[in-house]
Amino acid sequence: MAKKPGSETKRKRIDFLFDAPEAASVFLAGSFNGWSLRSHPMKKSADGIWKKTMILPPGDYEYKFWVDGRWQEDPRNERCRTNCFGSLNSIVCVRR
Repeated sequence: MAKKPGSETKRKRIDFLFDAPEAASVFLAGSFNGWSLRSHPMKKSADGIWKKTMILPPGDYEYKFWVDGRWQEDPRNERCRTNCFGSLNSIVCVRR
């Protein structure tokens, strides 16, 4: 069956940033990757900002940063939700 033009789900490029010049490693984990602590390593720039670009379909996603073995929420993002552990997950909303 052929799809109607324009009916396909448009994926969006989302940049995740985390300021941690002292960190040795930062990973992005969330509902978009099954909360994997290893599948999305972030890259550190010369100014200490860690970055990971994801291509995501529309939807709401919860996420956190795994920084040197500790969970950190996104200080740049005010959108959050309490998780089952009593801490907060950051939320990114990808729109069409």
